Amino acid sequence: MARTAGSDGEKTKAAIHAAALRLMARHGFEAVSMRQLAEEVGVQAAALYRYFPTKEDLLYTLMRTHMEGLIASWEAARPASGNAAAQLSAFVENHIRFHVARRHSTHVSNMELRSLSHERLTHILRLRATYEKELRQILRAGADAGTFRIEDMALTAMAIIQMITGVIVWFRPGERLSVEEVADTYHTMTLRLVGAPA
Repeated sequence: MARTAGSDGEKTKAAIHAAALRLMARHGFEAVSMRQLAEEVGVQAAALYRYFPTKEDLLYTLMRTHMEGLIASWEAARPASGNAAAQLSAFVENHIRFHVARRHSTHVSNMELRSLSHERLTHILRLRATYEKELRQILRAGADAGTFRIEDMALTAMAIIQMITGVIVWFRPGERLSVEEVADTYHTMTLRLVGAPA
């Protein structure tokens, strides 16, 4: 295969990331070899090891990049003001948009945690906890204001995260619903889940 990334290190690294996500989402982490990945990118296998000494280094980088991007995306999208319902709407919409645009990355991040060492798994789980804390704070603020009626904060937050992440399983651009329509519908369902008027 012809070299696709040229000699530009950043382009090569980005090509490795993209190819790794495609292959791992399709075949699973264990089934993808560094040689197979090198062929997909169009570089010599030895070149990969200059960027990622081990396959786990690559997986960890992919997962960390995904979670750091998600956290940054919410920081940029978070309304400066507004009640809990408005904050929840923004959170749901941003989460769905982010994951729909990163289907392969989301799949790998959700399915391959088992392939990380304990230390790296702990770091990824801490990033997840940091992000999910943002949702719990929105829910708590809504409950404190009397807008939401929530019996179990942690369980409700987990249910919402699972529901809005699961969009990537079935959503396909250009079919019956747009991303905007999906986000609006899921926000309505989320409000019902927290006992608020839709």
